[in-house]
Amino acid sequence: MMAAIALKDKIEEMTEPWVPVEVARVNDQVVRIALFDGEYPWHKHANEDELFYVYKGSIVIRVKGRSNITLHEGEMAVMPQGVEHSPHSLEPSYVLMFEPQTLKSQGDHS
Repeated sequence: MMAAIALKDKIEEMTEPWVPVEVARVNDQVVRIALFDGEYPWHKHANEDELFYVYKGSIVIRVKGRSNITLHEGEMAVMPQGVEHSPHSLEPSYVLMFEPQTLKSQGDHS
């Protein structure tokens, strides 16, 4: 179905931080939005890349063995598969994630 998607409506569907809400599906990809609030555990995705786009707020993605990535509103970064990372927010932030539908949001974190 073709229709406009209002991100503010998707934000209202959120019940807690770090629990993504699906925004849209595109071929074998999915766009999800989540509230980043605080620190998320270290994890990696063995077989998939993940794109983070900051819709509102600011985040830092800590990356094992590499420099941290700081993202502000309107900025994005791609986390390559197999790279251990830990996102955390500098303030409550809404982040879009573009990823394969098969991606387990928590990566190897249980």
